[in-house]
Amino acid sequence: MHPKKKLAAGLGIALAPVLALSLPASSASAHGYISNPPSRQAQCAAGTVACGDITYEPQSVEGSKGLTSCSGGNSRFSELDDDSKGWAVTPVSKTTSFEWKLTARHATSTWQYFAGGQKIAEFDDNGAQPGATVTHQVDFGGLSGKQKVLAVWNVADTANAFYACIDVNVGG
Repeated sequence: MHPKKKLAAGLGIALAPVLALSLPASSASAHGYISNPPSRQAQCAAGTVACGDITYEPQSVEGSKGLTSCSGGNSRFSELDDDSKGWAVTPVSKTTSFEWKLTARHATSTWQYFAGGQKIAEFDDNGAQPGATVTHQVDFGGLSGKQKVLAVWNVADTANAFYACIDVNVGG
């Protein structure tokens, strides 16, 4: 190899890591999950339940608005839909705080909570941009016992939403 080509190749190899670290990181397409009570993806991230890809990116459960699955329709995270996986169930009161941990703050239309096949709460943010955490007080109404809560963060300026399922025992 010609000495100039060797030098150019050597410089390219030496500079590649520097360039890679200085370029802006591409952002994941989703950016939020319920951290408390621990959602299924929070349990995966904490190692409470053995999971696949979601272990490393609990904030990435994103799908089209209007879905009812824990995985947000994302096949990479389909294990979140498996009710027999051994999810830890958190005892909660009839009125419980749900805390979202947001790693990117998107303008928000609504936050919705479903349990027992019905919507139990909705909070309208009218397009506001939330902070790093968002907490909602949710009243379970007449529901009691073991419930799977589907929490949905509807983004204001896209057709997508973020999804999280939380296993709770209301009054337990």
